Amino acid sequence: VLSHNLCTVLNVPHDPVALEEHFRDDDEGPVSNQGYMPYLNKFILEKVQGNFDKVEFNRMCWTLCAKKNLSKSPLLISDEDAFKVWVIFNFLSEDKYPLIIVPEEIEYLLKKITEAMGAGWQQEQFDHYKIALNTSREGLSAWELIDLIGSGQFSKGMDRQTVSMAINEVFNELILDVLKQGYMLKKGHKRKNWMERWFVLKPNIISYYVSEDLKDKKGDIILDGNCCVEALPDKDGKKCLFLIKCLDKTFEISASDKKKKQEWIQAIQSTVNLLRAGSPPPHKEARQKRKELRQKLLAEQEELERQMKELQAANENKQKELETVRKQLEAAAARAAEEEKKRLQTQVELQDRFSLELEREKMVRQKMEEQVAQKSSELEQYLQRVRELEEMYKQLQEALEDEKQARQDEETVRKLQARLLEEETAKRAELEKWHLQQQQTIQMTEAEKQELENQRMMKEQALQVAMQQLKQLELERKEALEQYEEVKKKLETAANNTKSWKDKVAHHEGLIRLIEPGSKNPHLITNWGPAAFTEAELEERQRSWKGKKSASE
Repeated sequence: VLSHNLCTVLNVPHDPVALEEHFRDDDEGPVSNQGYMPYLNKFILEKVQGNFDKVEFNRMCWTLCAKKNLSKSPLLISDEDAFKVWVIFNFLSEDKYPLIIVPEEIEYLLKKITEAMGAGWQQEQFDHYKIALNTSREGLSAWELIDLIGSGQFSKGMDRQTVSMAINEVFNELILDVLKQGYMLKKGHKRKNWMERWFVLKPNIISYYVSEDLKDKKGDIILDGNCCVEALPDKDGKKCLFLIKCLDKTFEISASDKKKKQEWIQAIQSTVNLLRAGSPPPHKEARQKRKELRQKLLAEQEELERQMKELQAANENKQKELETVRKQLEAAAARAAEEEKKRLQTQVELQDRFSLELEREKMVRQKMEEQVAQKSSELEQYLQRVRELEEMYKQLQEALEDEKQARQDEETVRKLQARLLEEETAKRAELEKWHLQQQQTIQMTEAEKQELENQRMMKEQALQVAMQQLKQLELERKEALEQYEEVKKKLETAANNTKSWKDKVAHHEGLIRLIEPGSKNPHLITNWGPAAFTEAELEERQRSWKGKKSASE
């Protein structure tokens, strides 16, 4: 079961036949750690390619050892937090078995957790703990580290949730290589809309999810040495914009405020610079530097111990030589008092030399203490300056916010004035339009009145003309009647003179018409004979009559 689970977690094909063949001749009972290690190295670990989930592998190892080794006493942290502390221990521990974490790495880890909780670091308290630890052993095991953090000795006043969040933040940074994470807005490539995403920055990739539970992953931004990040001006109602340029795509992102924007730009730029330089992540590089520093200090300490041993050997040799000289002097005391005096003088000189060397060492130590005090004073001044700069930065931010609010108020008043001016302009234009309409109406009324007056004058003139024509027609009618009477008399005379004349006279409805050459146009016949008026004259009379009728109406 153990081999099969290891192969599953490490993405290695499991070979049960090889397992049976390897342990075929082992009939001595349960397999020990030493007996299982050859099979583990040969058939499992040598086949690992590195494409496995390290967190799942750590969780399996934790399942195998936690129940047996985890303390039974109640802790202030959950089992999940204890697992994360155990994984961090495996990352920070020394590369030798049995695994321990040295006091320097314990201090580093506790500082990270304290900073994540937002509390102050108790250096004096840890110094006392470090002294007590160094007197008994070199470091702590994984289970002792879990007990130390779970006891709350360095997290007094903090609740379980705060401690859990701090452990999770340190776990994300050291184990999952999370350099920075947080909510920001991202502009889509197709729909061009802005969506809130949870961004996670790692050494070579930026992943973004729907929320911080990391369940629904929406995409990745692959980082390399060719990528760059640039700040953008505010546009389309979005502020705190910056741009990530890659070889194939460009991503527009909006942070929540200017501070977050600057932090993200610096973090991404630092990551790209590390990729260009081929350097490991910052926490791994810092761990390697701390390890190299410890090795250097250890080498210096060993060198110092070697020198001390050499000095001690030389001192013992000198003491032996002095003892030999003393014996020789005692043996030769009888020979010469002057030689005894020289020997005493030589001994005094040696003592003076040792005293001078001791004084010199004291002076050197005093100078070093003074330098340390001076450095501490400079550090305190630097920290005071940093605090002053932070206070100035806060005041500057407040002033900027006030100025921003004042500009917004000014813009609001300006928009109100512009709106009032537009309304006044619209009303003025409407009044002018009404005025023009009134003038046009008045002009149209005058024009219609003038036109009616002209029509009346024309109708009066036409009536006068028609009256004149009527009088003329009356005169013509009288003349025509006189002519008709003359013609009638002539016809009666002709009828009496000849009988055949009657045959030539045609009677039609009591009308008498003389046969005479006429025009080609048709003649109008009345009951008295030919009409007294022509067709044109009748049409003119009809038009005159209609004009009079319309004028009377």
